[in-house]
Amino acid sequence: MSCRSSKTVKKRHNSTRQPLNLVDFSFLDHKSTLSNHLFTKNTRHPVSLVENESDFWQFVNKYESMLRNMGQPVLPFLLHDSEHQQPHPYHKSKHLSLQLDDDQVKDHGIEELQTQFQQLLLIYLDFKQKEKFNRIKKLREAQKALPIARFKQDLRSSLETSRVLIVAGDTGCGKSTQVPQYLYEFGYRSIACTQPRRLACVSLSKRVAHELLDDYGSKVGFQIRFERNRTQQTHILFITEGLLLRQLAMADNLEQYDVLILDEIHERNLFGDFLLGVTKCLLRAKPQLKVILMSATINVELFHGYFKEEGARLLQVPGRLFPIKLKYMPPPALELKAGQATAGSKREKSSRIDPAPFIQVISLIDQQYPISERGDVLIFVSGVNEIDAICEAVKEYAKEQTQWLLLPLHSGLALAEQDKVFDYAPEGMRKCIVSTNIAETSLTVDGVRFVIDSGKVKEMSYDASCKGQRLKEFWVSKSSAEQRKGRAGRTGPGVCFRLYTQQQFDAFEAYPLPEIYRVPLDTMLLQMVSMGLPDVRAFPFIEAPDVERIEQTILSLKQHCALSVEEKITPLGSSLAHLPVELSIGKMLLMGCVFPELEQLLTLAAMLSVQNPLTTRAHTDQRCERERQPYETDQGDLFTLLRAFHQWLQLKMSRESTRKWCQKLGIEEQRFYELCKLRQQFQRILESCRMVTPKNEQLDSKERARRHGELRQLKALKRRQRYEQPRQRKLLKRQHHEAEQEDDEELGGDMRDVDFRLRHDHRQLTLLSRSSHLESHRDVVLLKLLLVSGFYPQLAIADEFNYCKGASQQFFHTQVKPFLSLHPNAYFAKNFELLKLAESDLQEKPFYYTPKQPLSERHQLLCYQSLLETAKPYLMNCIRLPAAQTLLLFGYAIDTNVGLSRIVCDGWLSLDFPQPGSGLQLLSKAIELRRRWSSRLYDKLNELNSTDSSSGAAAADLFAGSDSLWSDLLDYMSLDVAYSIKRLLPADQKTLYTRSPPSYRLSSLSSNPFAADFPLSENEEKGGLNISEHVVYGCLAELPWTLAMEAALQAQPWQCPRCDYELEQFDVLDQLLHRSQCKTEQRKRVPNDREATVVPSSSSRGGSDHYCECCGRHLNLSKVDILRHRRSCMKNK
Repeated sequence: MSCRSSKTVKKRHNSTRQPLNLVDFSFLDHKSTLSNHLFTKNTRHPVSLVENESDFWQFVNKYESMLRNMGQPVLPFLLHDSEHQQPHPYHKSKHLSLQLDDDQVKDHGIEELQTQFQQLLLIYLDFKQKEKFNRIKKLREAQKALPIARFKQDLRSSLETSRVLIVAGDTGCGKSTQVPQYLYEFGYRSIACTQPRRLACVSLSKRVAHELLDDYGSKVGFQIRFERNRTQQTHILFITEGLLLRQLAMADNLEQYDVLILDEIHERNLFGDFLLGVTKCLLRAKPQLKVILMSATINVELFHGYFKEEGARLLQVPGRLFPIKLKYMPPPALELKAGQATAGSKREKSSRIDPAPFIQVISLIDQQYPISERGDVLIFVSGVNEIDAICEAVKEYAKEQTQWLLLPLHSGLALAEQDKVFDYAPEGMRKCIVSTNIAETSLTVDGVRFVIDSGKVKEMSYDASCKGQRLKEFWVSKSSAEQRKGRAGRTGPGVCFRLYTQQQFDAFEAYPLPEIYRVPLDTMLLQMVSMGLPDVRAFPFIEAPDVERIEQTILSLKQHCALSVEEKITPLGSSLAHLPVELSIGKMLLMGCVFPELEQLLTLAAMLSVQNPLTTRAHTDQRCERERQPYETDQGDLFTLLRAFHQWLQLKMSRESTRKWCQKLGIEEQRFYELCKLRQQFQRILESCRMVTPKNEQLDSKERARRHGELRQLKALKRRQRYEQPRQRKLLKRQHHEAEQEDDEELGGDMRDVDFRLRHDHRQLTLLSRSSHLESHRDVVLLKLLLVSGFYPQLAIADEFNYCKGASQQFFHTQVKPFLSLHPNAYFAKNFELLKLAESDLQEKPFYYTPKQPLSERHQLLCYQSLLETAKPYLMNCIRLPAAQTLLLFGYAIDTNVGLSRIVCDGWLSLDFPQPGSGLQLLSKAIELRRRWSSRLYDKLNELNSTDSSSGAAAADLFAGSDSLWSDLLDYMSLDVAYSIKRLLPADQKTLYTRSPPSYRLSSLSSNPFAADFPLSENEEKGGLNISEHVVYGCLAELPWTLAMEAALQAQPWQCPRCDYELEQFDVLDQLLHRSQCKTEQRKRVPNDREATVVPSSSSRGGSDHYCECCGRHLNLSKVDILRHRRSCMKNK
């Protein structure tokens, strides 16, 4: 369509035509015929003349009704060209500012119906254009009315004289939307504006684009974790702080930006503080860079002093809040300790909050403010338990005062439930929103007139000593209390009731504790090192964390092999720095890259990285628990979620409703969508780093044709949603189930499902489904190994008295924190018997083994993702693994005695092997597998830096070796070795080591019997010999039972299982001396990097004698191991 200014509309006149009378005629009756004329002539790619066809027909209906009501139902004939110049008589077409291009519009012929329809189309387009102009006029007036508009020239002059500007603007002043536009007007063409939340990036970019009349252009863009809307023509970019830091790591000094706007810096989150320090360094390297810091409740003195050398200037902008009355109403119960409050229900005692003061304030509102005066109530409490207690009391109160609609609000609710707080209350009713601090800054709820502030908040603090998080209740800061008060004055005068005294408020801290004191620092410090910062201890933090925490973090990075002993970044650390996840999950991904099948690991890593998909209702509603039971597994909660995700994908593939299914199970579906996006991101990052090989599976012709049709339909839905208005505020129902039914009726319009299907074709869905399905127990074991490779040393051992205790008294111990519990909602907490030894698992002890610990092949450890302390400390997201195999494969420091009957891992777990040879068998296999795995990983990392043409062949050899490594790891984890396990107490650790030089016989070892390429060396701290990177042999002091075992074995002969060599006495040192010689002979005969012997496993029990013609040896093997041995011999023949 071509639209241009004109006073004429061409008309084909015929005096014989009859005028149309809307009394007995309607264009709507000819809708099917006339709809074709809403498109241009182009038959191949017709363009619609209207943006929204349904809106056009609604206009037609209203326009016809208006003419009928005005008594003008007869449509006048269209005018000649000459008649348009005459001022009289009045005709609608004389006042239209648009004309349709006849070359583009379909030929209407001479029928009056079609010509009048064209005239009606012009009237509609003219109406929409004037409507847009009116909106633009109101928009410009609203922009001029913002408080920030009066400081536009001050902003410009400040930037001309200073490189750093601090904008302290109160809530509602317009700084976040207007300052980027002002900078664009000043001539800056590369502006980056950071936001702490992804939602704010998207919403602000859309708003600024709208105000710049660039809704469908690319002048304004955003870039967040899962999505980006940015082109080379983008001048204003809204970006999260973490992504901007990652750009800095890859692009020197951020040359692409002229201005950096750091918004909401008062929140003092981890990446925000890091970005402040990087910006300070960047200002020295890039003199022309401008930096603007913006916030509502900013600590002016702190930030002004931090940028004093750069000549920072301050610009203070007042807000636009309505007057707010402040009332302090401290209840007497707040002066008492928890549990000493006045009588209440059991629920009140358990939640440690008395809801009576809140009900009193609500009753006061009912008495003093009639319901005719609209205004909702927003209650701030500290946590979910407190919300439940208040909601229970308000429900009782609302049975008598029926004008209240109760709405809880916290991050554990489904997104649809959270959105209800934005809807309207019916006439004569008020909303009562009970919220955590999520409504303090993250969400703005219009219509709130009354705020009830408990003055409490629950914050997460990090304990670096035990690598755990504590969720504790604190008094809020003064700035947070002011933010809460401000919620009452957004749309009109309000009242804030504070349930504490003025004196208590005066004693509050001025600002919240920065996040850098409350979260782990490993990801941030690793990113610093990867960016080339020479000394992280000298980084210019605005408020530096404790030196001890920095040292503990550096030690942790060294243990994870991300930093070398000299604190230089390693190849593994460099790869970890590119992954946008916490260190443990990133290491897990990289450790799995040496295996050919990575699909399941990618899905598992994404599952660990998103927020728990289970909502609060999933654990409180018995119907949800019943629906979820078929997906539960005895491997742990993580694998239960994996099975639920697999079922969700199956429903997607069969095109069934997934939203309703998620509601039944208490699952927040948005988390599964995020999981799919994050998994794709992991895949792309690993492919870009060449850690994995891209899979280019092409669709066949039939699938391509089907996919093409599907994409057309999905894009049409997407376009329709783009032109429609955003989610409109609804009228809340008195009964919540009615609202839920209404939501269920909208299943067809779920745009998240449309986006998901646009990103995934049938083959990609099939791949996703396969990656979430664990076909065998061996798949589960491998995934568990990869999990532990990332999360070690986060292991817990069961208390020795758990066997005689009930569910609530099951305790577990970690290396640094004893007496932990499983979270009550965890699968293992409800099925704790799985973690105990059964009677059939116990074995008879040899006569010389006197300790009380049980002897078994089935000891287990728990590997946990996190440690969370609320009412008491809990282990979160646990999996169970064989204890000895896991410790020997991943332990940082493994110490043994000379006879290898006793092994201590990391100084806190002792493994006793009273059966002859079992300790040697398990340890030697663990050392071999551990070194092979590490070698494969570093070969892979070194391959990334290789540009040699032989790298493809090397990769093929690498994956061939990975297949055998995978198989050997699984065999190792299924080894049946009897042992006992014990947690060492401080008294045990005092007498643990000999701390003496190796004996003469120990020093006589000329070569390393465990790792031939690792040189033997004396350990001066513990005694004994270093036989691998993590193992010290012969440093543990002997115990009475180990000496008794050695004496008992002296009378037994020993024969080497690899050759005919015999010893008259069972002496471990003599066995080790022979072991190195025997290995040398075997390598001469069979040149293979793997040992020719097959370690007995669960699959090789009950084997038969087999003579191998390739190597000429007699072996006792199962059928599976015979095939494996034959393939190995043929390969090396």
